[in-house]
Amino acid sequence: MENPCHMCMPMGGILALKGIEGAMVMVHGSQGCSTYMRRHIAEHFNEPVDVGSSSLNEKGTVYGGEANLRQGLDNIIRVYQPGLIGVITTCLAETIGEDIIRIVNDYRQEHRLSLPIVAANTPGYGGSHSDGYWLTVRRLVETLATGAERHNKINIIVPNISPADIRELKRLLAVMEFEYTLCPDISETLDRPYLPSYSKLPAGGTPIAALCRMGGAPATIEFAVTIEKDVSPGQYLQDTFGVPLYSIPIPIGMENTDAFMAVLETISGRRRPPVLADERGRLIDAMIDSHKYNFSGRSAIFGDPELVYALTQTCLENGICPIVVTGDKGGKLAKLLPLNEMTNETVVLSDPDFNLVREQAKAGAVNIAIGHSDGRFLTERDDIPLVRLGFPIHDRVGGQRLLSIGYTGTTLVLDRITNTLLAAKYQDYRENMFAKYYKQPQI
Repeated sequence: MENPCHMCMPMGGILALKGIEGAMVMVHGSQGCSTYMRRHIAEHFNEPVDVGSSSLNEKGTVYGGEANLRQGLDNIIRVYQPGLIGVITTCLAETIGEDIIRIVNDYRQEHRLSLPIVAANTPGYGGSHSDGYWLTVRRLVETLATGAERHNKINIIVPNISPADIRELKRLLAVMEFEYTLCPDISETLDRPYLPSYSKLPAGGTPIAALCRMGGAPATIEFAVTIEKDVSPGQYLQDTFGVPLYSIPIPIGMENTDAFMAVLETISGRRRPPVLADERGRLIDAMIDSHKYNFSGRSAIFGDPELVYALTQTCLENGICPIVVTGDKGGKLAKLLPLNEMTNETVVLSDPDFNLVREQAKAGAVNIAIGHSDGRFLTERDDIPLVRLGFPIHDRVGGQRLLSIGYTGTTLVLDRITNTLLAAKYQDYRENMFAKYYKQPQI
């Protein structure tokens, strides 16, 4: 595959673990894997990202890497003194058949550790970074959550969204007067303020004690409709502890945000306050203002499946026709997409690279792309403007500060999409009109 539309599973595992308070990550594999992933994440968030490695080499590949992993755990505990260690695998460790769950359990027993160590099998060839993210969150919940006493904090389980989005979620929950456990929470760990002194492990993240009490929550809201039940953390909490699960899309777009507000009203028995009605009204006003421009939009949408699903709905709400839509492997996204008669030209691609996306975009006369910055190939080679959203964003700054959820975030996304269409239109508008109506044909 050339220029794939996604990264590998352990990348997502790191992102999930970075949202846990005091957590440190150990990648069981070669040094190059951890270096690549650390650099990839640091370039998006513009923050220092520490990732440990067991540094498997030829000897470990032949005779097994347990000694490397144990030594790496020793070093991490000594240097970082973490509150939790997450151990994830790479292609190499999985190919030689390392049983990291057994190794981790033996290590904890031998050292009589109370320190939680969460192991997740995330081979790079096993799926995308989105798959690795959800699998790791599931392993966190399976390992730590207990049948705690019932309490009034609801569980909020989020996909890979920006720190700005998580902060907006917290604001909305505060406005609705909810107590909650939000997992994973990268709002501070991967978007920390400037501080005069450096800390190896940044403040913030989901408290480990709160993770342990997720089994006693009154409900779980999980922004995940494209994942299977066997990797759903919320499904595990429901099956194991009887915590009611509400699986809904990321609240981007009018319909999806309304669905989120409706679930909050159902759980609490309270109506949303007037401030949210005002925000909704401003979004409606923005939709009216921009609709006369957006009807000409023909979009290519790519990225994490949950984000793609929500953005496709948002485009449909605003008269933008999705022509090319792509997430990860599997057909669940295609089955769930709310495509109607206006989108009979839509092509839903499963696990493609950008060469295939380019071919379909050309065939469908796509004039705007929405997704992460790897889609810059569409701009560089086919002059299709790109609205950057999702992970990773490497060719611009501020990816961690992009707000897209809720009524306010949707308004900002809609403005960006509309203005991108307008900029592309007026860039050569006069030249096109002259060529169409005035320029004399060559004889």
